[in-house]
Amino acid sequence: MKRCYHTYDKGVKKAMTSIVFMGTPDFSAPILQSLIDNPAYDVVAVLTQPDRPVGRKHTLKPTPVKEVAVKANIPVLQPNKLSGSDEMKQIISLAPDFIITAAYGQFLPTKLLAAAKMGAINVHASLLPKYRGGAPIHYAVLNGDEKTGVTIMYMVKEMDAGDIIAQKELPILSEDNTGTLFDKLSLLGRDLLLSTLPKLISGDITPIPQNIDQVSFSPNIQPNEEVLDFTQPAQVVHNHVRGLFPFPIAHTTIKGTRTKIQKTHLVDEKTDALPGTVVKKGKHELWLATGDGQVIAIDELQPAGKPKMTITDYLNGHANFAEGDQVITYD
Repeated sequence: MKRCYHTYDKGVKKAMTSIVFMGTPDFSAPILQSLIDNPAYDVVAVLTQPDRPVGRKHTLKPTPVKEVAVKANIPVLQPNKLSGSDEMKQIISLAPDFIITAAYGQFLPTKLLAAAKMGAINVHASLLPKYRGGAPIHYAVLNGDEKTGVTIMYMVKEMDAGDIIAQKELPILSEDNTGTLFDKLSLLGRDLLLSTLPKLISGDITPIPQNIDQVSFSPNIQPNEEVLDFTQPAQVVHNHVRGLFPFPIAHTTIKGTRTKIQKTHLVDEKTDALPGTVVKKGKHELWLATGDGQVIAIDELQPAGKPKMTITDYLNGHANFAEGDQVITYD
């Protein structure tokens, strides 16, 4: 591998730290960009998931990480399956100082992890050992957590089980959803990585093993978990909407029409009405009863086959129910 150099004060040259970066979604892109922009690091290759078809025309769309890498003229590898692939052999042959992953989307074989001379590390969007797995941000919002954060850890064969190198907390605000936290945690992860790498290189960090007794998991959201249950307490329903926005988006069935719910807020009002019953309907308001008697307001939604709309626009075209109607029913 060709070594690149940068010049420090007094003309002293030092070899740049070589990095193979592995990531896929928007969360990963700012982290990669920060490594590219930093003169101390040489990103020699990028691995990301294959381009996927999107839209009605099924046009192939590159991942956000690929877009960053291509713009910087960095070689991009996109194996469907990493283990045993030619792409994996290429990475091993590079023998980089670090392999750095951030929401890549595939397991890394032990042989590949061992190829990094200074270590394979991961930027994970939770305060490990809480929420190992692929959907830590979703679960933090779904569960109504008051804080989340980013962990940088060594990678091992077991998922998200490596020793902790660094952590940084972030409060979850009442107005946050999964989308806003993705953006915040991406930047937090970027900054934490940049402050941590020099310490790793100098050996000025003592990794901390994860506490096995505190481990919890956050598996990828399944289709059946996208369904809203208004028999649950209002806060649970509200967190469900927040936790699945902007993807995959929670849904329910209103008067026989499958309807995605993008935004809600809690109303300081109690009711004895059955869950899913319209408590208030006005020009700009649709309030529904929930399982604990607290009222929840629908702010933005999308009926099947229709565009996303505000509750005002929705009510202008959906006047076929009234206060007291149970528009969401349960057997």
